[in-house]
Amino acid sequence: MTRAAAAPRSSSTLTIGDVLARLKPDFPDLTISKIRFLEDAGLIQPERTPSGYRKFSGSDVARLRYVLAQQKDHYLPLKVIKEQLEAIDRGQVPDGPPAPRASHVTLATIEDNAPSAEHFRAAPAALRLSREELCNASGLRLEQLRELEQFGLINAKPGGHYDDDALAVAKVVCDLGRFGIEGRHLRAFRTAAEREVGLFAQVVGPMVRQRGSDARVRAEETVRELASLSVRLHAALVQIGLREVLGGA
Repeated sequence: MTRAAAAPRSSSTLTIGDVLARLKPDFPDLTISKIRFLEDAGLIQPERTPSGYRKFSGSDVARLRYVLAQQKDHYLPLKVIKEQLEAIDRGQVPDGPPAPRASHVTLATIEDNAPSAEHFRAAPAALRLSREELCNASGLRLEQLRELEQFGLINAKPGGHYDDDALAVAKVVCDLGRFGIEGRHLRAFRTAAEREVGLFAQVVGPMVRQRGSDARVRAEETVRELASLSVRLHAALVQIGLREVLGGA
């Protein structure tokens, strides 16, 4: 890995999409926006064509693989990884990474099971359900559906039908209902989600206002990655709270 990270550039080059396809089997959460982020952080430095497109050499890919492996396997911060790469560039052998602590193992379990950015890729709605069909498919009662609509958790589309999103929410709420949790208890979830979406809109707003299809693609990739990270943070915070509820169990 050390030799690959510091190897001279090859004459053959890859696009950023080619790099993503090559590394994604080993790093499923990798996205184009993350590759760009690592470039902005100075960890990789692909060449550019006169028109601005990135050209990745074999050594660029090896260097990127090294960075991702250090993050995934050893939980090292980017500052430490960058120092290791600088040592490699000077012909030195960087210090070995520390063994992961127990807390890292717990967080890795959350990360491994949380939705990735790809889970938030928008897809056209395929369903058009009536109220009765929505209740039958989800297990909700009509009065429960009315309560969810009252609190803004489910909304009918123009024409009065319900789509895939409504069914997904209805199924989760129906499962929560088995524990006595009702629609009125879930208003906080709706409020928190709206605040997160508003925050993400502020982050990607400047990208959306830029001209060119590349800016739009970057905004979509960024907001999906933000959504994935948000779910992981929520899961970690809930896990911490449950330890307190269960007395540190």
